[in-house]
Amino acid sequence: MHTVQTLGGGRYEVGPVLGTGGMARVCRATDTVLDRVVAVKLFREDLDEQSAARARTEMQTLASLSHPGLVSVHDAGTTDGSQPFLVMELVEGPTLAACCLDGSLTPERVAEVGAELADALAYVHGRGVVHRDVKPANILLSASGAKLADFGIARIVDGARHTGTGLTIGTAPYLSPEQVTGDPVTPAADVYALGLVLLECLTGRREYTGGPVETALARLHRQPEVPDTLPAPFPAVLRAMTARAPQDRPTAEQLGALLRGQVVPEPAHTRVLSHPQATQVLAAAGPTTGPLGRTRVARVVPRPEPAARRDWPELVREMTRGTVARLALGAAGVLVVIAAFSAAGSGSSPAAPTPLDQHLSELEKSVSR
Repeated sequence: MHTVQTLGGGRYEVGPVLGTGGMARVCRATDTVLDRVVAVKLFREDLDEQSAARARTEMQTLASLSHPGLVSVHDAGTTDGSQPFLVMELVEGPTLAACCLDGSLTPERVAEVGAELADALAYVHGRGVVHRDVKPANILLSASGAKLADFGIARIVDGARHTGTGLTIGTAPYLSPEQVTGDPVTPAADVYALGLVLLECLTGRREYTGGPVETALARLHRQPEVPDTLPAPFPAVLRAMTARAPQDRPTAEQLGALLRGQVVPEPAHTRVLSHPQATQVLAAAGPTTGPLGRTRVARVVPRPEPAARRDWPELVREMTRGTVARLALGAAGVLVVIAAFSAAGSGSSPAAPTPLDQHLSELEKSVSR
């Protein structure tokens, strides 16, 4: 006779496994009190201290958030054997990863999904939380809209870290440049990751591929390739979302407006400035050119500016603001790693490891594929 596993004092009857991960498995279950189907996330019993802290973070994070674009949490507890579990909303629908593979998403649907996820991220960021692992497999498409799941490595901004100092945790193909280099992670990292997700939905291919370190290094010396043939406003918006510098990316709230067509992006070679800014910038810059020899143009607009532009006066700057100094820093980082690998291969005594060397070593060990 098959024994049905129950949790919560017999309230939840656990059914078939829906998915598994490194820290937990997710099962379909029945809430016998409310007579509804739910999802139960059962964490492993043998979690180490760091993983247990991450599990507690997910429980506490999800319990504090409530938004239509997030998978909601109903209950939490531990089994008789002290195995932590989380009872969540069961989302009946495919992951965005599955839809990317079968090519079923039109550009209009991608814009809709992107705007819904931007709304969810705006809510999360407004409460001081950075998801840090936005990827197609963590996005569920339900009848009611796109939902963001798996806050297992979410971080409270300025709060306690549950990873080693400078250690990157995330999924290699969607890491932001600042995650790769071990710099402070802000909400802009989620915007960058979402930019790569939407680009993948539109092109049908993952932008950065290979092993963890190879994939991570790629974004330090080249920008994502955004085809100009994509329908507007995607080329300009995606380039802004994946700008190298976090401060050059739109906020999640601004992104939602952009994807709904409420803000028209400026051409990629144009920088919008208020009159006082223009006077200072033009006087200091002189007749400079941007990357690839494209002229950097400052368009002076009178005050007061329209509300949308006042909220985000520099929509697309990742190419025009990519100064020689920034490119040099990125190239230097790659050269340091190449030099370290070359020294190891030749048998010569390598130089003392730099912070970047150490971080990339940790990255190779810790980042999930």
